[in-house]
Amino acid sequence: MSEPAVEVKNLTKIFSPDLSKNHIVAVDNLSFEVAAGEVYGLIGPNGSGKSTTMKVVLGLMAASKGSAKVFGYDSGDIRARNETGFLPENPYFYKHLSGEETLKFYGKLCGLKGSELKDRIAELLKLVDLEGAAKRRLGGYSKGMLQRIGLAQTLIQNPRLVILDEPTAGVDPVGSRQIRDLILKLKEDGFTVFLCSHLLEQVQEVCDRVGIIFKGRMRREGTLDELIQIESQTAMTLENASPELMGKIHDLISSDAAAKMIEEGHPRTTLERLFIQIADQNKKEESA
Repeated sequence: MSEPAVEVKNLTKIFSPDLSKNHIVAVDNLSFEVAAGEVYGLIGPNGSGKSTTMKVVLGLMAASKGSAKVFGYDSGDIRARNETGFLPENPYFYKHLSGEETLKFYGKLCGLKGSELKDRIAELLKLVDLEGAAKRRLGGYSKGMLQRIGLAQTLIQNPRLVILDEPTAGVDPVGSRQIRDLILKLKEDGFTVFLCSHLLEQVQEVCDRVGIIFKGRMRREGTLDELIQIESQTAMTLENASPELMGKIHDLISSDAAAKMIEEGHPRTTLERLFIQIADQNKKEESA
């Protein structure tokens, strides 16, 4: 079994805002793994602990208890950071620089130079479809274009893990679709993507596995098929079935020579309905 790209084990993060005995448990004994090469989505309401978890994985914040590792390295280790690219929800850019100059600036920070840096910039501008805007100042970029140049900046040092925090926040539907396609392209190219988003439809389109957290705790986790199937119901698709056969039970289907079982399984819900269901359940547990 290959080493996970991200391994969070029994992670707890406690804040004491006023340095007194009062404290806030932002993340509570959280454990999950992100396999190498997959797109993993972490979703939850505001204040659920998503951003705190992400900051610990990035090595920007120390855990109170537990651990977070990136490709086997502690998240605070420089080797883990070298393997990671990060796009925050609201990235800051120098608006007077062009797209090409921006990538050149960040590339130099990562130790790239000369023809290697020039080739990498050209490759990334092509990837995010900004070749035609390479010389334009970022002050003239749309929100979607800024997110795409941000994604290019995230990839400048060719990391194995890409962490995206609300990558399509404030982006119009066309820009959102472009970013979705870029995430799928990253997966196709072998990158691991760890994604936080409140846009459940987008998560459902791009993620291999999803974790749903509330109050810092993991409530549900699994593949999309596992999460959105309705286990208490069963659907059947029949071919050439007579009206009489439709009312019969399972073991009678095989007795009808004209009938053929095409599909059997659990009907699907949506990730949005599942999310709301878990949120309602969480409220009931708190009130109880």
